[in-house]
Amino acid sequence: MKRRVLIGSAAAAALARGAKAQEAFPARPVTMVVAFPPGGQADVVARPVAAALERIWRVAVPIVNRGGAAGAIGNAYAARATPDGYTLLMALSSMALLPEAARVNGREPTYAPEMLTPIALFSADPTVLVVPASSPIRTLEQFIADVKARPGQVSYSSAGNYSALHVPMAQLSQAAGLDMLHVPFQGGGPALTALLGGQVQCLASGPGPIAPHIRSGALRPLATWGRTRLAGFEDVPTLIEKGFPDCEFYIWVGLFAPTGTPAPVIARIRDASRQAAQDAEFRRAMAASGNTLDHRDGEAFLRFYNEDAARLVRVVRALGKIE
Repeated sequence: MKRRVLIGSAAAAALARGAKAQEAFPARPVTMVVAFPPGGQADVVARPVAAALERIWRVAVPIVNRGGAAGAIGNAYAARATPDGYTLLMALSSMALLPEAARVNGREPTYAPEMLTPIALFSADPTVLVVPASSPIRTLEQFIADVKARPGQVSYSSAGNYSALHVPMAQLSQAAGLDMLHVPFQGGGPALTALLGGQVQCLASGPGPIAPHIRSGALRPLATWGRTRLAGFEDVPTLIEKGFPDCEFYIWVGLFAPTGTPAPVIARIRDASRQAAQDAEFRRAMAASGNTLDHRDGEAFLRFYNEDAARLVRVVRALGKIE
């Protein structure tokens, strides 16, 4: 009897310690993984979110960039992390399509989307087609005519095969009957650097990373993949209005935790994310970077995520295997 009482007391003490630890979250730094090198869309959003969370939680929220394989390496790392809330992933929309891309190419996916739990969406912007300002191409019509006149010679950079910068360009190529040269890099930052350095002729990017270069006069926007014209780019036509109704694509950036993270911890992270979205400094940073704030959480984010994931999987299957 005494032994049972001791065991019971030990179990109760362990539960109490667990509850206390849960209530104290976060009691130490929370790592935010970005599955791309610095400078891309996910990184541009992650940094002000992390800074806002640091102000809210009063603990460090370091960014860890784990680029490679169009984001699959970092996504898999976060998906397999201990589900305790201390490793989070700031993911791009490509997170949902990469496992399907692996299957299309006869490979075993390194993670499954179900291994990551959606917490909060922070932005969802259509991609923007840009060329260097030094280019003689000034309109979408001129761009299409130029590509058709030089099949296989006009190149574009991306964050890797099936990435959020590759899929929209492949979508446009299919819709307009274009033969373009795809040059994959390991992230949106290097892809943008390649365009600015003259290594490629065009790029489809989220508005955040390219906005400063458009303002500086280094890049020229030709079209967007949105259903409606993008705020801040009101003079840039959509591909839909230019006669390509199937060319609709969004780069969204959202926060995820490894599936299995305790519900109370998820709730705390979601609540802090909601506060971060209202943080004045965060909002200023988002506006300065050219990203449109689109905060959704709970069921609203889950519904958006599921609908977009289904659309992206269809695009990957249409692309098929890439040699």
